[in-house]
Amino acid sequence: MTSAQILSFALIGLAVALFAWGRFRYDAISLGVLVLAVLTGDVDPKRAFEGFASDVVIIIASALVVSAAISRSQVIEPLLRPLVARLRTPRTQVPALTAATGLFAMITKNVGALATLMPVAIRMGRGKDSSPSALLMPMAFISLMGGLVTLVGTSTNIIASQVREQVLGKPFDMFDFAPVGLGLTAIGFVFLSFGWRLLPRDRQPTAGLDEVTAATPYVTEATIPEGWDKKAWPRVAALDLERYDVKLTGVLGANGAKQRALPSAQLAPGKTLLLQGDEAALGAVFANTPLVAVRDHAAVETEQAHEEVLGIEVVIESGSRLVGRTAQWATLQTLHGVKLLAISRTGRRVTGPIGEVRLRAGDLLLLQSSEGGLADALGDLGLLPLAERTVTIGDPRRRFVPLIVLALAIGLIAMKVLPVAIAFFAAAVAMVALGSLTMREAYRSLEPEVLVLIGALTPLAEAVQHNGGTALAGQALAGLLGSAAPIVVLGGMMLAAMACSPFLHNAPTVLVMAPLGVTLAQRLGLNPDAFLMAVATGAGCDFLTPVGHQCNTLVRGPGGYRFGDYWRLGLPLSVVVIFAGTPLIAGVWGLSP
Repeated sequence: MTSAQILSFALIGLAVALFAWGRFRYDAISLGVLVLAVLTGDVDPKRAFEGFASDVVIIIASALVVSAAISRSQVIEPLLRPLVARLRTPRTQVPALTAATGLFAMITKNVGALATLMPVAIRMGRGKDSSPSALLMPMAFISLMGGLVTLVGTSTNIIASQVREQVLGKPFDMFDFAPVGLGLTAIGFVFLSFGWRLLPRDRQPTAGLDEVTAATPYVTEATIPEGWDKKAWPRVAALDLERYDVKLTGVLGANGAKQRALPSAQLAPGKTLLLQGDEAALGAVFANTPLVAVRDHAAVETEQAHEEVLGIEVVIESGSRLVGRTAQWATLQTLHGVKLLAISRTGRRVTGPIGEVRLRAGDLLLLQSSEGGLADALGDLGLLPLAERTVTIGDPRRRFVPLIVLALAIGLIAMKVLPVAIAFFAAAVAMVALGSLTMREAYRSLEPEVLVLIGALTPLAEAVQHNGGTALAGQALAGLLGSAAPIVVLGGMMLAAMACSPFLHNAPTVLVMAPLGVTLAQRLGLNPDAFLMAVATGAGCDFLTPVGHQCNTLVRGPGGYRFGDYWRLGLPLSVVVIFAGTPLIAGVWGLSP
């Protein structure tokens, strides 16, 4: 073993040890090890930052933006709402939600699919015969398996494709993963439809600060526009506000007169409804009914063309100029450039126009303002900002645009008109250009810790290949496993990747083990593609801990899970994946080169 190889293995070992220790952030560790690699000469300074410009980072970042745009469009959730009333217990809820999550994960990134459908699952779990803890973990696990179907569904597939291009000269195509991914997803769906019973049902969900503040009930105004379809929407009951967790607090006639807020109240053009619910629920009502936000016609003015309009939640301070005044008196939008969308008040029900409500200290307001004018307006009015909000109340964005853009990107990839990185980068840019996301929302959708992790570790993985370290390790493994049956070696590679993923994170697991798998296959005279598939599948199926993959982390709080809850369902599912996935990979890709 040469000194260069010893240094490479030492740096990778240091990173692995720090990852396993868990004291520091993954991205901080990867950056620190990259600095050491450059200072010690393991990585050429001219190539130190090539990982950040790699196709892997571009594809993952673009896929995250595309997923966020689809989630923001609320196109998936309404399709499941008709099922909510019929699915009362986990026995029917788990199969329906896992099927929807798995299918959605096949067309977008697994994290985006899970995040989009989690609100539906949480609402279902609030029923007396259900629990979020019975629903969310099966959804997280099936999202990981659904992500295995396409190249961009999970980071592990993208990295495995990059390794194939570096070592064998050609990347995987978009749907090369589909035969194995579809088979495992189907098997996982069957298992999870029954296996959810292994989970504890008494876990209490924990909510973060963002979730608590996002659940604030606001009152806003919705008007009934001209051309209203009276046959389809004759009365308030036809809006089915309960399924959105939205309440009707008041009805105003065309002349402004108050009417009784009853489900039997007739709907007619010119009437105004006062609706109460959290911001996301109110946004869903506007997205799925013909109702129009009263203030939707008055756009917020910006001083510069490039300025974005922000949504923000504020509280009225005791010394505010608004105390004892109405929003109309203050003429918020005319004088201050701030649009009042909704108001929240504890202990009193708002039944009249929100512009006529006399404001009090402690009231919460949901506002929109331009970036440049926001600070001055809040200071002048005596308003204390609490949190920035992604406002969907009266959002005019078209629901199906993101899906159309995604379909076009996938079509261009399938026809080999564009490479994956260019197609998804173009799709992400199109999402912003067409108004499906603002630039601020696009930046917020990125997962910088994952992108930094991959960008920083890529030069280390390449260094150990260039100095022969990977070949040396592959030769050693070939000596140990040479007498075993090829399918056993393949299964062992998948098991090793699956075992490392909870400690290393799935991305560095593939960066380190995929080249090793290729070298091992070549030493034994086997098909390298099968071993790349085994590594990508094993690393992508991390079901044992909440920290190995962000999907598992995402459901931990809302599901109320403890660290040890994951292996109760994840261990048997891991065994199923190994025993089903190994022969499936061997059958699809073959073991002979």
